[in-house]
Amino acid sequence: MKVSSTERALFYSKDWLPWSLLLLFLTWDTSAFYVPGVAPINFHQNDPVEIKAVKLTSSRTQLPYEYYSLPFCQPSTITYKAENLGEVLRGDRIVNTPFQVLMNSEKKCEVLCGKSNKPMTLSVKESRLVAERISEDYYVHLIADNLPVATRLELYSNRDGDDKKKEKDVQFEHGYRLGFTDVNKIYLHNHLSFILYYHREDLEEDQEHTYRVVRFEVIPQSIRLEDLKADEKSSCTLPEGTNSSPQEIDPTKENQLYFTYSVHWEESDIKWASRWDTYLTMSDVQIHWFSIINSVVVVFFLSGILSMIIIRTLRKDIANYNKEDDIEDTMEESGWKLVHGDVFRPPQYPMILSSLLGSGIQLFCMILIVIFVAMLGMLSPSSRGALMTTACFLFMFMGVFGGFSAGRLYRTLKGHRWKKGAFCTATLYPGVVFGICFILNCFIWGKHSSGAVPFPTMVALLCMWFGISLPLVYLGYYFGFRKQPYDNPVRTNQIPRQIPEQRWYMNRFVGILMAGILPFGAMFIELFFIFSAIWENQFYYLFGFLFLVFIILVVSCSQISIVMVYFQLCAEDYRWWWRNFLVSGGSAFYVLVYAIFYFVNKLDIVEFIPSLLYFGYTALMVLSFWLLTGTIGFYAAYMFVRKIYAAVKID
Repeated sequence: MKVSSTERALFYSKDWLPWSLLLLFLTWDTSAFYVPGVAPINFHQNDPVEIKAVKLTSSRTQLPYEYYSLPFCQPSTITYKAENLGEVLRGDRIVNTPFQVLMNSEKKCEVLCGKSNKPMTLSVKESRLVAERISEDYYVHLIADNLPVATRLELYSNRDGDDKKKEKDVQFEHGYRLGFTDVNKIYLHNHLSFILYYHREDLEEDQEHTYRVVRFEVIPQSIRLEDLKADEKSSCTLPEGTNSSPQEIDPTKENQLYFTYSVHWEESDIKWASRWDTYLTMSDVQIHWFSIINSVVVVFFLSGILSMIIIRTLRKDIANYNKEDDIEDTMEESGWKLVHGDVFRPPQYPMILSSLLGSGIQLFCMILIVIFVAMLGMLSPSSRGALMTTACFLFMFMGVFGGFSAGRLYRTLKGHRWKKGAFCTATLYPGVVFGICFILNCFIWGKHSSGAVPFPTMVALLCMWFGISLPLVYLGYYFGFRKQPYDNPVRTNQIPRQIPEQRWYMNRFVGILMAGILPFGAMFIELFFIFSAIWENQFYYLFGFLFLVFIILVVSCSQISIVMVYFQLCAEDYRWWWRNFLVSGGSAFYVLVYAIFYFVNKLDIVEFIPSLLYFGYTALMVLSFWLLTGTIGFYAAYMFVRKIYAAVKID
C-alpha cells in the first residue's frame, strides 16, 4: 500500500526509542496511510465518469440543503444513493447530475439544459431563492469517483512585481461558490470548467491503458446569456478574454440563463493511494505541529511536578501518621487522616452519580476505540459518514461496560434498587442528548434543510437505543451489581463528622476554574481544528495527534483530580464524591468559553436558527466532555483515596 507523506493518521518509529525522545522523533519521522474504504476504479478511454452532487453548505447558516433544492438542471431520472447513518446525520444527499463526462475526453463548452433558442427561465420565486442562497455564501459540493470537487486558490504573500511568482501559494477550498455579490448586485456561477487529473496505470504491452481519477478541480464562472453562443447540438462558445459580463440574478423578476460546463483532462504523477493529499493539506500545518508538541511538553512537565509534590507530601504524611509514639500529637493536628471515618460515606443521590459515571465510561470506551481505529486509517474521509456511523454503533455496544461500572459503583454506595439504577444509566444521558437533538431537528425541519434527520432514521435510532443499548446496559448492570463491591480500606462512622468552615479557594466554582486549565491547555489547539471541521466544512484527519492528545488529557485530568481531592481532604471536607466529579470536568467550562469566543470571532452567524443550532450542539459537546473528563478524574481520585487510606494505620 502506498504511504502518503501528508496524511498523518498513523505514527510509527523505526527504532526503539525511550519515551523521552518520542515526542521529538514524531516531528521528524511521521508517515501515514489510509484505508480508502473502496477499491480503486479503473477507467478505459471514453468510459463515463459520473459526476454526483452531495449538498449545498454555508458556514453562515449551518443549514445544508440538497442539490436540487435549487433550480439546477436535472437528469431525466433522479437517483439518490443509498446512504449510511453517518451520511444522513451529516446532511449528505448524494444524487446524480446531468453532467456528461468521459474519461480523457475534452469538452470545450456544452449547454447542460435548454436549447439554443430557448434558454432556461427562473421564475421570480426561484430567482429569489437563488439570490438568497448566494447572499448566504453557499457552496456546492460535487464528487467524481468519490473525490470531492475543490476550487484552486492562488494566494500571494508578496505582490511586488517580480517576486509575485516566487511567493505564490496554492491552496484549495472544498466545493465551489454558488455565486458572488458585487455592489449590491447578485451574480450566479452558471459555467463550470471541470479540470480532472488522471493517473495512467503501468500495464503490459498487450493490455489497454487504464486510468484512475486522482484530482477533481473546478473553475466557476459567471457568464451572462447574451455572451454565450449556443448551437442546436447543445454546444456553446465561450466569450474570449474579459469582454463578457457576469450573469446577474434579479430576485424581483424572471431571469433567463444557460447552465454550461467544460471538461479538461490532465495527466498526473499522483498515485491513487495519495489522491486525498490535496484535500487534506488545505492549510499550513507547521503551526499545528509546533503547537501540539509544545502542549505535550508543557503538560508532561507540569504533570511531573504535580506528581513529585503529591508523592513527596504523601510519603511525609503517611510516615508521620504511622509513627506510633507520635500518634496522639498527629491526631490533634489537622489533616486528611482525621476524616478516615467519613471519607467513604455514601454521597447524596448515589443512583444519579453512578448513572452519570456509567455514561462517562461508555463515552470513554467509544471515543478511545474510534480515535484508535481512525488513527490506523480505517475511518478515512473517503469513507463518507463512516466516523459518525462507527461512533453511534460503538456507543450502543459500549453500554455493557457503562452498565457494569455503574452497577458495581452503585452497590459500593449502598444502593439497592438495581433495576431502577440500570434504567437511569441507560436513559439519563442519552435521553438528554436525544431531547436536545429532537428540538433542534424540529427547527431544521422548518427550514426544509437536508440536515434534518428523517423520521425513519429517528425511529431507527430509537430502536437502536432501546433494542441494543438498553438491554446491554441492563446486562452489564446486573453483573456489576452482583460483583463484589469496591473494597474500602476503612470503616465509616455512624455519626458524621462536623466539617469546619472552608476557605474561599475551596469554593466549588474556584475549583472548577483551577482544575480545568491544565487539561484544556493540552487540547485547545486540537479543539480549533475540530471546530473548523464541524462548523466550516473542513476535513479533520490528524487522528494520530488526537490520540496522543487524548492520552495526555487522561493523564492531566487524573493528576489534577488527585491534587484537588487531596487538598479537599486536608481541609477536612469529606464530601468529595460529587465535588470531585464536577471539578474534574472543569475543562468543559473552558470549552464552553472557547466555543463562545469561536462563535464571535470566527463565524459570521447572525440569524436566530443557525445561532440556536450552534449553541445547541455546543451544549451537547460540553455536556459530553464534562462527563468524559469528570469520569476520568473521579476514578483516578477514588483509586488515590483508597490507596492512601490503606497505607495508614487506623485504630
